[in-house]
Amino acid sequence: MWQLIIPAFALGLFSSFHCVGMCGAIAFSLPVNHLSKPKKIAGIFLYNLGRIATYSTIGFLFGLIGRQLYIAGLQQWFSIIAGIIIMLAVLQYVFRKPLMHLPGFGKVQLLVQNLIGRFLRAKNIGQLFLLGMANGLLPCGLVYFAVMGAVAAGSVLNAALFMGLFGLGTLPAMFLFGYLGMSINVAIRNKMKQAVPYFLTVMGMLLILRGLGLGIPYVSPLLPHVVQEGAVSCH
Repeated sequence: MWQLIIPAFALGLFSSFHCVGMCGAIAFSLPVNHLSKPKKIAGIFLYNLGRIATYSTIGFLFGLIGRQLYIAGLQQWFSIIAGIIIMLAVLQYVFRKPLMHLPGFGKVQLLVQNLIGRFLRAKNIGQLFLLGMANGLLPCGLVYFAVMGAVAAGSVLNAALFMGLFGLGTLPAMFLFGYLGMSINVAIRNKMKQAVPYFLTVMGMLLILRGLGLGIPYVSPLLPHVVQEGAVSCH
């Protein structure tokens, strides 16, 4: 279980530095500054809880796909391919060249942004939960990487848990930026974002190692079907 919890939460924690750059404008624009301190805290918490709820739902849905891959015996290969894709994305970041392009990205982003703009005019803190849910739908490369980890998690429950923990990892920084707003130095935000590619490299390597099933505890454990095939029958 720890091989699921630690990467998911750590990915969210490091991704939050990227989130501040990409989605920070939404966090800074939350309609909470006119509220009392307790209501402001509650509103920011509800907004982030909405994001986590969306991530968990996405994890559940993709966990169904992961379950089918597991039944078909393809999950091992998916884990390796997902790791390679993440490594390619890191190279794309380093060399500033588009190695991959997702069709329909712009259209989906525009639809979600319109939805977010609608909820940003919320007049009660309860609607901030819906704003967070909409924000969780924004196309984001790091969320896609988390989805890859969720699909390779082994079960529907683990996939939902993986994405929930990923969202929980983003909570500290996103809550802090939502509360303090633009008072946080831009240079500090940029330095935090620079750590993201290094962690993504580690995650990509871990997914590849997990798919290889080398029998290394926590890092590359033997998959159940491998263990069953290697078992010696005494009958």
